[in-house]
Amino acid sequence: MDTEAVRSFVRAAEVGQFQHAADELGVTQQAISKRIAALERELEVRLFTRTARGVELTLDGQAFLPHARSIVAGVDRAITAIRPDSRALRIDVLGFRSGQAILLHDYWRSHPDIDLDVVTVKAADPQVAVAAIRAGDIDASFRTVIDPAGLPRDLEMIHVLDFPLELLVGPRHPLASARTLTPAQLRRHRIWVPGIAPRSEWADFYDQLAGAFDLRIDGAGPHFGVEALLDTLAESADVATLVSSRDRLVWPASYDLRRIPVVDPVIVYPQSLIFPRSNPHPGLRAIIDYFRSLATAPETAWLPSWATPRRDDGDQRFQPGSTGSSRLS
Repeated sequence: MDTEAVRSFVRAAEVGQFQHAADELGVTQQAISKRIAALERELEVRLFTRTARGVELTLDGQAFLPHARSIVAGVDRAITAIRPDSRALRIDVLGFRSGQAILLHDYWRSHPDIDLDVVTVKAADPQVAVAAIRAGDIDASFRTVIDPAGLPRDLEMIHVLDFPLELLVGPRHPLASARTLTPAQLRRHRIWVPGIAPRSEWADFYDQLAGAFDLRIDGAGPHFGVEALLDTLAESADVATLVSSRDRLVWPASYDLRRIPVVDPVIVYPQSLIFPRSNPHPGLRAIIDYFRSLATAPETAWLPSWATPRRDDGDQRFQPGSTGSSRLS
């Protein structure tokens, strides 16, 4: 089956006129007519009827349309798989206020010519992002698969950056006046992280953190968004939360919230990037090098057990599939 004939059929069905479809596809109306006529002969059905305003789908045309769209989408994905630079570099982040998104925005501001598309895969399970990469829907994802056996062999995962954590509290909290805090000073205080999702990397992170320092981390209750969390902190004298030092949070001046670094040791959340092992998008190289050029956490920092050491020597500079990569395997 001629896939360009199928593409012509889909566009004609969507715009309702052969001429408009021809204009969008950059061919003549006669070419569109010939392609669709050949498709009708192959399928042995009529796909369109002519009207005073253009064309309308027949019942057979209506039945064929969703399958034709799938064919066109499949062809486009296949082309992207072998020519990843034919479209924007699409990277998944955990949220548009996350440090990941903030740093990508900083990079884009200094490299405005890059064709970059930042998206969020709305799922806590990193395997959803893994499936999206393998399907070609995204080029890379700032997620971590904490079990090495859960990462398909055709994907690469590298450690690109560490985000130090800070305690965020309201002005009436007992720790609000501190300039820095140690993990030991956080004991017995309620650290509220609402909506910790099962099977997520951050669920395991907070479990390990609580066990390592005997912290009271409360994941109970639904997560109604950042604004609701900030409201609660501003009103409470006993609730705190942990945030990344690079997260962009904005609140009314009257809230007087305090961001307090945690030290001795610094607690860091490791940032990993997952992408295809073979033929990754060419634009990824510069993104990875940019993230790795940023300040690293101190050697004494606390990290979860599944974090790999971030090395910045030459053999760690974006070498998918090489023995020097930091893939968890």
